[in-house]
Amino acid sequence: MAPLHQYDYIFAITTVFAFLDAWNIGANDVANSFATSVSSRSLTLKQAMGLAAVMEFSGSISVGSRVADTIRTHVIDETLYASDPGVLLLAMMCAIVGSSVFLTFATHYGFPVSTTHSIIGGFVGAGTASIGITKINWGWNGVSQVFAAWVIAPGIAGIVAAVLFLITKYAVLLRKEAARKALASIPVYTFLTVAALAMLVAWKGVQLDVDLDTKTILISVFATAAGATVLQAFFVLPFLWCRVIREDWQLKWYDAFQGPLLLRRPPAPPPPAGISKINIKDYYHGYLSLDELECIRQSDQLMESVQNSPTQDELFRKSEDIGVGLNERPTTANTPLHEERRKPDENATLPPRPPGPWNSMPVFIWRLNRILLRGVEKDVVNFQKRLGSISSIANSSATNVLNLRIEDIHARCPRFDNRAEYMYSALQVLTAATSSFIHGANDVANCVAPFTSAYSLWRHGEVRTEYDVPLWILCFGGGAIVLGLGTPSRGFCMELGSAVTVLMATRWKLPVSTTQCIAGATVGVGLANGDWRAVNKSGD
Repeated sequence: MAPLHQYDYIFAITTVFAFLDAWNIGANDVANSFATSVSSRSLTLKQAMGLAAVMEFSGSISVGSRVADTIRTHVIDETLYASDPGVLLLAMMCAIVGSSVFLTFATHYGFPVSTTHSIIGGFVGAGTASIGITKINWGWNGVSQVFAAWVIAPGIAGIVAAVLFLITKYAVLLRKEAARKALASIPVYTFLTVAALAMLVAWKGVQLDVDLDTKTILISVFATAAGATVLQAFFVLPFLWCRVIREDWQLKWYDAFQGPLLLRRPPAPPPPAGISKINIKDYYHGYLSLDELECIRQSDQLMESVQNSPTQDELFRKSEDIGVGLNERPTTANTPLHEERRKPDENATLPPRPPGPWNSMPVFIWRLNRILLRGVEKDVVNFQKRLGSISSIANSSATNVLNLRIEDIHARCPRFDNRAEYMYSALQVLTAATSSFIHGANDVANCVAPFTSAYSLWRHGEVRTEYDVPLWILCFGGGAIVLGLGTPSRGFCMELGSAVTVLMATRWKLPVSTTQCIAGATVGVGLANGDWRAVNKSGD
């Protein structure tokens, strides 16, 4: 049949909003893969975004076509539009416009919504309006299967993550010489992670002209996982041994390329004053213990009792006599004094302007980065704390002078050997990258599926029951996701648990919510800590 050129404008609108939908997947959903890595300080936000860009695009173009068929054909039977393909083209446009507009709203206000839920809802709505609600495939091979996956997947992710963390907790973190045991366990987790990723790619993931038999797939998976583990043991493990176990504070990151030669390195001399003997970051820096949190609470209660005492006027009069005091405080009179000291500078997280005139190259590059990379050059952990300080100041009252709920959750998490945490930070980067790859493989279908149907209808002018997703469409979706990106022990268990769940769903062509999976994995690890109050039930 002839192309539907009379509907060029509908296809053009679909293309624009498909790009917007994919862009929102990058802006809203990719945080699922790297949120724990950034919050645990294993990666900076800029490092996470760079790694996510590579992995999301790779997952999109290599495996992204699998789930697209489920979303495209299992909600609406496209053959019902065979007599009028233009109506199906319009339905695809409406579905993706509805999904992208909602995601734009959610992304603007910082809501971690599911992009999968959005596009499925768009399909159901467009199908109901065009062919009637009774024609929607509500059976197990359609919407019901997708709904069941949304409920089951977060539970599976939570269970897998909790089991992984409990094994790590009792076999490594609570044992003597936890750092050495953590080093020994890294190759095991590396093998499992790489094997899972290789299985996804080899197990009918990539569009190939030939089908691989089971023996070839198993050989490919185990060879890839073994090779990656050997490379890690050759380069990464000697570096970690020298830096953490031998306390070589002089090591730089590029020394890892020396591999086993690092083991012949002579012992480091005593560090100069002001430099730690173990030059690794403190993953618990900035987080309060329960005792410290209780001291702050008692201080707030004391301040509140003074501010609300019957003799408060007398306190103000006495302060006037000496020229300073409570009456010179701003209108937020109920705000504790230590909260005022914590009031943030909004620009404190941005890199400072380099010296020199405005037209010098360093200043020009700095200004260019302010435009292109402003959103990824922030210390997210400290920035959230600053926002929390502003919120607590703005909403302070006699009954709620300081909102310490998040600090209370963090304080209830047990603290392990910081050296073991550093060991696992390297592993968390690997699991986050794997999770990002699988996310691209699963969620790119949210924009690719309706756009592929629209493209086929517009080009061929007829409804086809089967067709492959063109590679350029996968690149289109993956590239838009990457553009949307621009705007340690617990962490790797969360990411690996979530990645395993989404991997299984992608293998079975199920469009699951990666947002729900990482949330389920986070809850599972939080409960595995041994204190249900270590989970933020309100989500604030």
